[in-house]
Amino acid sequence: MNQLHRIRKPIDRAKLLYDEIVAAGDHIDTHREIPIDLVTKMKNANLLRLLVPSRLGGEEMDWFEYLDVILTIAHADGSVGWCINQGNVFATNAAREPVELAEEIWGVPEGSCGNGPPIGATSRSVSGGYVLSGKWIFSSGCRHANWLAALVTSASHPPRLHFMPKDEIELIDNWQVRGLRGTGSFGFTCEDYFVPEHRVRRMDLPQVDQGPIYKIPQSLMFACGFGCVALGVARSGLDSVIELSHSKKPQFGKQTLAQDPVVQSKIGLAEGLFGGAKAFLYETVSEVWESVKRTGMISLDERLHLRLAGTHAIRQSAQVVDIVYNLTGSNAIFESTLIQRKFQDIHVITQQIQGRESHYQTVGAHLLGESPEGGVY
Repeated sequence: MNQLHRIRKPIDRAKLLYDEIVAAGDHIDTHREIPIDLVTKMKNANLLRLLVPSRLGGEEMDWFEYLDVILTIAHADGSVGWCINQGNVFATNAAREPVELAEEIWGVPEGSCGNGPPIGATSRSVSGGYVLSGKWIFSSGCRHANWLAALVTSASHPPRLHFMPKDEIELIDNWQVRGLRGTGSFGFTCEDYFVPEHRVRRMDLPQVDQGPIYKIPQSLMFACGFGCVALGVARSGLDSVIELSHSKKPQFGKQTLAQDPVVQSKIGLAEGLFGGAKAFLYETVSEVWESVKRTGMISLDERLHLRLAGTHAIRQSAQVVDIVYNLTGSNAIFESTLIQRKFQDIHVITQQIQGRESHYQTVGAHLLGESPEGGVY
């Protein structure tokens, strides 16, 4: 077992890699991927198997404690935090796979899997497996994954996940973006690719592992995890501007930003928004987590509260970054300024499904006694 993995707490392993993640920021942004040596260290530290069942060598860690790991890594770099959450939450599929398949993909330290929503995907049953064709997009972390999972939905059969070795599948370089560039969220495609039956899973089958972490719907684990990514980005942006304010003076100004009463007020507001959003998310997750551990189930009310807390963390984090971005003045427009990358990252996060403002309407409808429509909960 490597030295990092000997450290008992995942949060301590994450903190040990913090400075290295920060130092790799320019490379991550420029090359649109996490450096392979850093990926190797994170995998060796089991940071991509935090939610994998313990029987497979995963951490199966406390969900509330997991939030701090994601926030810490996202504070160092938003793209890395995003990939770590994406990989870990998707890896909860290990609790739903047939034992042999779960062991093949996630039963080794290097195991990680990329996935993405399908476009025109088809799966045809043949002797011994399925013939797969189509395209899948927004596959965050696929560049450092060693497996890809292709979802196919059809009116004629239950949704199915098809697992394929990454080196046998063509990646599509369509991740031409200005924020979260380092997630390397390429697409992938295949045509008449044979997937053996043991690497295909129907998504309507009961889960194998019964631990409480696997009672939380995946969509809501994504929501709260990405809420923590947003909080990490916001906290980093706020910290960077607080530091800058002690030396920066506006053009023709005599006082530093830190001495300006308007700046002081805005920093106070940003701090309040951040603290409120973080407290709401953490309190909600803590309450739901304790309830699920006690009862073995999650109620509709609890689902809607998680949905609200995750979405609110993302939307409020964007407001925090906008406030401090505007305080920075012309410095903020340059790529060399940390707040510029945070600004780009946070506004990509708000565009992802977990940050949609329509989730407020979903929760509001429920609170008003109406049936929620159109929300993911």
